[in-house]
Amino acid sequence: MCGIVGVLGNHEAAPILVEALKRLEYRGYDSAGIATVNHGVLDRRRAVGKLVNLSDLLVHDPLAGKSGIGHTRWATHGAPNVTNAHPHMAGRVSVVHNGIIENFRELRGFLADKGITHTTDTDTETVALLTQYYLGEGLPPRDAAAQTIARLTGAYALVFLFEGEEDLLIAARKGSPLAIGHGDGEMFVGSDAIALAPMTDRITYLDEGDWAVVTRSGVEIRDAQGALANRAMRTIQIDAAHIDKGGYKHFMAKEIAEQPAVLANALEFYLDGDAITLPAPGLDFTKVNRLSMVACGTASYACLVAKYWFEQLAGLPVDVDVASEFRYREPPVVPGTMAICVSQSGETADTLAALRYCAGKVDTIVSIVNVAESSIARESDVALPILAGTEIGVASTKAFTCQLITLAFLALTAAHQRGRIDDAALAAHLADLRGLPGLVNHALGIEGETKRIARALAEARDILFLGRGRMFPLALEGALKLKEISYIHAEAYASGELKHGPIALVDKTVPVIVMAPHDELFDKTVSNMQEVMARGGKVLLITDAKGVAEAGDGTWETLVMPEIAPLLAPILYAIPAQLLAYHTAMAKGTDVDQPRNLAKSVTVE
Repeated sequence: MCGIVGVLGNHEAAPILVEALKRLEYRGYDSAGIATVNHGVLDRRRAVGKLVNLSDLLVHDPLAGKSGIGHTRWATHGAPNVTNAHPHMAGRVSVVHNGIIENFRELRGFLADKGITHTTDTDTETVALLTQYYLGEGLPPRDAAAQTIARLTGAYALVFLFEGEEDLLIAARKGSPLAIGHGDGEMFVGSDAIALAPMTDRITYLDEGDWAVVTRSGVEIRDAQGALANRAMRTIQIDAAHIDKGGYKHFMAKEIAEQPAVLANALEFYLDGDAITLPAPGLDFTKVNRLSMVACGTASYACLVAKYWFEQLAGLPVDVDVASEFRYREPPVVPGTMAICVSQSGETADTLAALRYCAGKVDTIVSIVNVAESSIARESDVALPILAGTEIGVASTKAFTCQLITLAFLALTAAHQRGRIDDAALAAHLADLRGLPGLVNHALGIEGETKRIARALAEARDILFLGRGRMFPLALEGALKLKEISYIHAEAYASGELKHGPIALVDKTVPVIVMAPHDELFDKTVSNMQEVMARGGKVLLITDAKGVAEAGDGTWETLVMPEIAPLLAPILYAIPAQLLAYHTAMAKGTDVDQPRNLAKSVTVE
């Protein structure tokens, strides 16, 4: 969600801050601002909307200084306007914040009793006001920030900048990620290493509850108890090309096209001949009695696909929970349970909370993430990388298919260890997997047809997606992708549920997209499709050549996919779902990479 950057530099901070914030645009935001200290004077500039508005403001009203903080805000408390935009200032302090301060009303009451009133609708302003209160009580900046941090309840990544202090930033994290960047006589703070990549490749990640005193000479980190903490500095590698559109109109288009390559990377990483090589060789599924899978959004649909794989291949019962509901349900945990947490960013707040609920209750926590240094990865017993590379588009594409292939490796490992498949069967499945990048590349060839069909879909107000078995989660994902970026209302149903209510929605104005590879459930899916067409429904059938030959008559449109082993069809059929969503959004003229109200990494509940 919101993006944070801080600079103690040797050059003017404003252009560095703005450029770093541009690299965080993918996280989602509705306003932006920066603050600097120049000759001891603290000042700020803020603007609503895209960063170009802030850049224009800085042209007409520059902000000097070599020390500063910046922020892109995704509104939680208070409307997206200049008054509520970060950085917030109170007297001698300015603050930027990701997260939610849950006890801000209580703190407002405390401040009101001291005669200190708020002027914004935000929870963050309370942090600035409280810090200024302690400054007014005679505390130095470091102690004023520490006293403030100690009183906060909720989730936060915070950076404080003080008037008169051109060589000081205070940073703190609880529930939201924050990293310190080490330069040569310069220091940086960022909510995402991507923001810091142009300045440094040396990063220290703050642990949960840490707070840090940052100066140009280095950083002093203290843990939640106030003790000095030694956090490792790591050298990271972020290829700038991954943060460039590479000639594509949108990051989403680029990331859809990258899928053959990233899937090939995953195959190279996880396969050694006819063996799967997990980075955790001690993972023993013979001792596992049940799997509990938790995730949010697209990642939760990857878990639903994997549920079919684990149950059908490995004979393991699987519970799949939306992470935001999991811990509030307080599910009982039986002996022999393995928890699997799936998150692209590795910082998803609800998934992280679910992981922490599982800690100490389950036998093993496995995470499937795209960011190896993320909180979820660090707090898991085993972290499996999906190897998708940096994903900028808010609507997940390549991360979804890489999550699926990683889960497929895990399910096949479980099946083999538990004796449900022998060496020959495993080798056959791995041969199918090796052919996947080529099939995905072939599937990308339908883009011209999807673009044509999407122009008609763009006229619809409602769209239904249908799928059976392993394809039901893909119907859910297709509907999610479409509504995320085109803003068309879309719903997905298991095909067999059509007669239990949703068929009432069918008429000639509601396109019905049926995802139906020619598998063991194909005939049943076709029967449901026929029920739609008998009522005047417009069916877009996505299937292979055998499916078209058997059921293509009477459909409104068809998209023909290459034939694939039924087990892997969900990975391949993600491609038409993504392309239809992308081109429908293009036809409607929406902001594909940064759809309204959405953020890439949801780090608040």
